[in-house]
Amino acid sequence: MEIRRKAARSGRFIRNVKQSMPMPDSILQTEDVIYITGDNEHMDFFAAEMKLEQLDNTGIDFYDLGIAELVLMPTSQLNGTKLKNSGLREHFNINVLGIRRSHDYILNDLSEERLHAGDVLLVQGSWTNIGQLANENDDWVVLGQPKEQAQKVILTNKAPIAGAIMLLMVAMMMFDFIPIAPVTAVIIAGLLMVLTGCFRNVEAAYKTINWESVVLIAAMMPMSTALEKTGVSAEISHTLVNSLGSMSPIVLLAGIYLTTTILTMFISNTATAVLMAPIALSAAKEIGASPYAFLFAVTIAASMCFMSPFSTPPNALVMRAGQYTFMDYVKVGFPLQLIIGIVMIFLLPLFFPLG
Repeated sequence: MEIRRKAARSGRFIRNVKQSMPMPDSILQTEDVIYITGDNEHMDFFAAEMKLEQLDNTGIDFYDLGIAELVLMPTSQLNGTKLKNSGLREHFNINVLGIRRSHDYILNDLSEERLHAGDVLLVQGSWTNIGQLANENDDWVVLGQPKEQAQKVILTNKAPIAGAIMLLMVAMMMFDFIPIAPVTAVIIAGLLMVLTGCFRNVEAAYKTINWESVVLIAAMMPMSTALEKTGVSAEISHTLVNSLGSMSPIVLLAGIYLTTTILTMFISNTATAVLMAPIALSAAKEIGASPYAFLFAVTIAASMCFMSPFSTPPNALVMRAGQYTFMDYVKVGFPLQLIIGIVMIFLLPLFFPLG
C-alpha cells in the first residue's frame, strides 16, 4: 500500500518523512517502513520469510498520500470487470483498499473481485491523483471534496522545519548585524515555507492568506493619512497636551497615553505611534521631563489596543476566524485596556523617572 522513508537528515529535532506509492520499479532500502494489507496469516508468513520486523501501533498518516471513496455509476464501463483489470492502478496510480457492497465489506482477494454498479471503493493515493479522479465522472463519483480534505491535513512531519524558518525570520528582524529589512525577511520565510514543502503547493499557500484582513488594513492606511494631512489628529493631540501642560508630569503622561489609546482605536497602531511620538517628545521637552517614559507610553498604548478590531493586525486577523463582532472586542478589550493603562501610568515613572 505505501512505502514510508525517513530523510537522510532526519534526527531528533528534524524528522522529514516521505510517503510514496509502491511501483513495480520501486527499490526498497534499509529502515523503510512498508504498509501491506491482506489476510493476517499471510502477512505474518510474508514478514517471516522476508525477515521483516513488524511494527506495533503504526497507523496510516496522510501527509503526501490520502484516501477517498468512489461510487461506481450504473453506466460505468467497469461493471463486471475484475478489479485487477480495471486499470485504476495503471492509469491513476491508486490502490483499492476495500469494497463496500450493500452491507458487506470486501477486504480480501480484491484483485479477483468483479465490480458492480453501486460499489463503494475505498482508494488510496497521492492527493493530486485522488483529485484527478473527480474529472472522470462517467464511471464513478468521488464522495466528498478531496482537494478541501487535503488542505485540512496537518503536515506534522514538517513542523520542525517550519519552526526553524520562523526562528530564522525573527532573528533576521531582531539583529542589526543582519543587513536584511523586515519585509524582506518575511518574504524569504514565506518562500522557504513553500520550497521546503511546508505547503503542498503554491495554491495552498495563497489560500492561507486572509485577504479580507489585508484589504481592511490597507484601507485603514489612507484614513490615517487623511487624518494626519488634514490636521485633525495633531489638533486633538496638541489641545490635550496644552490643557495638561500646567499640571504634573504624571498627568501629562496619562494624557499622552489616553490620546494614543483613542487614536489607535480608529487608525492603525503604526500610524498612531508615528504621529504621537514627536508630540510626546516635544511635550516632554516643554516641561523639562525625561522623554523615555512618554515615548514608552506611546509605544505601549499603541500596541495594547484591544477594544477595536482595526487597531492592530492581530486583532483583524482573528476576527473572521473567531467569528467575532465589534462588540466582542469592546466587552473584553475595554476592561483589559483600562487595567493596563492604569498600571502603566504608575509603573513607567518608576522605571523611567520623569524628573
